[in-house]
Amino acid sequence: MAKESTRSVHDAEPFDEESGSITTPIYQTTTFAFSKAEDARRAVLGETDRYTYTRWDNPTTARLEKKLASLEGAEGAAFFSSGMAAISTTILAFLKAGDRVVAISDLYGGTFELMSRILPRFGVKTTLVDTEDPSAMEEAVGEGTKLVYIETPTNPTLKLVDIRKAATVAHDAGALLLVDSTFASPINQRPIELGADMVLHSATKYLNGHADVTAGAAAGGSQRIDKVKHLRRDLGGTIDPHAAWLVLRGMKTMALRVRAQNESAMAIAEFLSRHPKVRAVHYPGLSGHPQHAIARKQMAGFGGMMSFELKGTMEDAKRFTERLKVGLLAASLGGVETLVSQPSLMTHTQMSADERRRTGIADSLIRLSVGIEDKEDLVADLKQALESL
Repeated sequence: MAKESTRSVHDAEPFDEESGSITTPIYQTTTFAFSKAEDARRAVLGETDRYTYTRWDNPTTARLEKKLASLEGAEGAAFFSSGMAAISTTILAFLKAGDRVVAISDLYGGTFELMSRILPRFGVKTTLVDTEDPSAMEEAVGEGTKLVYIETPTNPTLKLVDIRKAATVAHDAGALLLVDSTFASPINQRPIELGADMVLHSATKYLNGHADVTAGAAAGGSQRIDKVKHLRRDLGGTIDPHAAWLVLRGMKTMALRVRAQNESAMAIAEFLSRHPKVRAVHYPGLSGHPQHAIARKQMAGFGGMMSFELKGTMEDAKRFTERLKVGLLAASLGGVETLVSQPSLMTHTQMSADERRRTGIADSLIRLSVGIEDKEDLVADLKQALESL
């Protein structure tokens, strides 16, 4: 099998035999016509492969879904209008009132809101367990548990979950394991190959990589993906054809981007870990990371994401982010630009101060998404911002 860079460029995108185009066309249409009414009826019932309506499916989107499935080692994939659309639709596809979900406590703010406040309103029982305690998951997963949900690495504290162990716990209870692998990307981690049933991405991040489209994705077995796609039709979170084309374009350089970000992030993490104004650095590539052994076991690269705590206050963290010249103060992550954010003020405001403290989100915590700029320039920028404190 070809390696990731080759597959990122060529999988699911043979050149167009009619025109010779080497890029997938954008099928910017809402609907598809038929010459015979019977053909239309059969297409609507799913008895043929014909397209009918873009909220259901679209040729551009289908190419994108085939590419991600290939890179993830999955049978199929579904793309959505945002990462949260992918997460919420996939979760809802497998749950009903009275079911139970067990999830780790370290979750992206939107997912935390879904788990802790939205699902319980519809009769779904949710239990959040200590991310760093595997026995807590084993104790919580029991009768009635339909889903086990994890992120690894987590946002924003870069904690890890052993995917193989989590899959065993889930499957022993007859539950599905869903893994949000946004921080890793398929280049650094492939959860399905480690036993997960479904893998989720905010495709806004590393899959697209250029901060110019919002999208989400789920990948897994074909029957489960069909179930997710059926609910996607009804909830309406389907990706737009032009957005799908942008993600296709972005994925062609994903392997190159991610490997460059891995290298720069490692250099930056080592620099920050030695700086006297930094209390702690959370990066799985550092040998001092408490779950470094797990990272080495299940990740091909350690990623471009990290977070670090300043020896100071929330105000010090504000001043630091405002002093950066290369790094930009902005939400989101995974693009070619280096971005910094303060989770307590930006990405995790849905959590109370106590909830943030319990999950290790300090007021002085800064999340760093490393871009593809020269690593020497990034280190110099961080150095001058730290010296200004």
